[in-house]
Amino acid sequence: MCGVTGWVSYDRDLTTEAVTLRAMTATLAARGPDGEGLWTDRHAGLGHRRLAVLDLPGGTQPMIAETPGGAVVLSYSGEVYNYRELRAELRGRGHRFRTVSDTEVVLAAYLEWGEDLVERLNGMFAFAVWDQRRERLLLARDRFGVKPMFLYPTPDGLLFGSEPKAILANPLARKVLDEDGLREIFGFVKVPGSAVWSGMRELKPGTLAVLDRRGLRERTYWRLTAAPHTDGVPETVARVRELLHDIARRQLVADVPQCVLLSGGLDSSVLTALAAEVLHEHGEIPRTFAVSFAGEQDGFVPHVLQDSLDAPFVKQVARYVGTEHADLVLDHTELADPANRAAAVRARDLPTGMGEMDVSLLLLFRAARARATVALSGESADEVFAGYWWFHDEGAQQAPVYPWIHGIGGAQSQSRPLVNAGLAARLDVPGHLRQGYADALAQAPVLDSDDEREQRLRRICHVHLSQFLTNMLDRKDRMSMATGLEVRVPFCDHRLVEYVYNTPWALKTFDGKEKSLLRGAADGLLPRAVLERRKSPYPSTQDVKYLLAVQDQLHELLARRDTPVFELIERDWVRAVATAAPAHIDRATRQFVERLLDITMWLDIYRPEMRL
Repeated sequence: MCGVTGWVSYDRDLTTEAVTLRAMTATLAARGPDGEGLWTDRHAGLGHRRLAVLDLPGGTQPMIAETPGGAVVLSYSGEVYNYRELRAELRGRGHRFRTVSDTEVVLAAYLEWGEDLVERLNGMFAFAVWDQRRERLLLARDRFGVKPMFLYPTPDGLLFGSEPKAILANPLARKVLDEDGLREIFGFVKVPGSAVWSGMRELKPGTLAVLDRRGLRERTYWRLTAAPHTDGVPETVARVRELLHDIARRQLVADVPQCVLLSGGLDSSVLTALAAEVLHEHGEIPRTFAVSFAGEQDGFVPHVLQDSLDAPFVKQVARYVGTEHADLVLDHTELADPANRAAAVRARDLPTGMGEMDVSLLLLFRAARARATVALSGESADEVFAGYWWFHDEGAQQAPVYPWIHGIGGAQSQSRPLVNAGLAARLDVPGHLRQGYADALAQAPVLDSDDEREQRLRRICHVHLSQFLTNMLDRKDRMSMATGLEVRVPFCDHRLVEYVYNTPWALKTFDGKEKSLLRGAADGLLPRAVLERRKSPYPSTQDVKYLLAVQDQLHELLARRDTPVFELIERDWVRAVATAAPAHIDRATRQFVERLLDITMWLDIYRPEMRL
């Protein structure tokens, strides 16, 4: 999986800047615990931290191809799942390979096809190629942004890295937080291309960037398009199943132990069943991991997002499929531990407000990493197959704001006095979100032949794939790579997404439920109770002791005199929540509290210069 960073400067000699480049690379040590590499030239330096997954002795980086005109150097993160086919094609074109790694295939593909190589790759990736022959840098990111890449333009070049912390390790980068960054922090939406830090941005999914002495140019090499769908229900279900089987086989290739993250929901259970088929053929017993909370069965209260506990379904799937299963059971002290929150905030570089859900995911990945290096995750199935409940709610469909925000409190949650009144007026987060949603809807590809409702639902699906999914993938990447675990997301295979995106809504819901196509494709693979289970989100504790511990932390925050958070947050709101009965803290308020604590921790760690 790995971590990538680098620096291009056309006005200085970077062979004298090895110390700074090494510091940038060191920030990514968790992403690549198996090795470090550094390459410098007069005007470019590339750093790499390696997590060894394929060709353990042969895939070291940065990887260099010497040509008559100069060196071509690659620093690469990710996995290309069709690398075997590409290697065979490249051999037929005269290329010779020293390793069996996908990294060398990517490097050879650049030598053969230049920047057009990205259109041939099936996988998750973010990489940098310095072409000494042209003094040119190529940066590329996979179609859905599974792997990250951040940019920080400088007067004479560019800083880049897999995470903002790598860029911020360079003295040229300023840790400045402005109003645009605050809109991102308080908006519950990760806008593609944003990075919160002023002057920094993220390379958008499906995009490549080329830097040379003329400047920086970006182009989109892939985007979803609208196309007529002519298959009926049986043919569509069969095609989805065929794609899923092919994807599972491609993504279960590694020279290290693998596992599946199993929640007992339809998505992860389908992956578990498909993985088991592949691994059993090779004489392997699939490993599965799940997270739950101490005592949750005693006080669980069903609600609109979750009507059942995961644990009983996890056990059914593990028995039915035949896995070596392990549960991570967390209690309120681990979830509320400030040290764990700090680790999660450092991993994400951002105060995302996911709170204990980020903490539990980080701890789950740590536990899985103790027994495996690669994991499969069901991330993105809900975006692809329209699994979230708000997809199917008329009010959410018609609301002028992102459906997932409408779903956690809508206009009421946006009007609560969390942010100081003066700052809130300047930020106008509700207006920012309405405009952002309108813009996102307008960018979605639709068919003129579709009626208004079909177009609306297609647009909503596209917004989830282009904006909601980016946040979920970022969370998955940061939490997993902080533990040195590579997490693969089979449902992000672009062939599957392209096919399902163009199925009409009637096909997506042909059995009257959410995720009809996935359920149909999985028929016979899983117990009926799992197939019929309603969508259940990533779990969140209902333990009142966790809320009490959070309220204690709010009291401690109110007593502090040295925190900058009250330049942003309304103190009276914090005091009211700190003294409220836990039963009176609703879901939207709790989410705001999680964001408040994350922001406080983030400000303490990063100490940004605030320009408000």
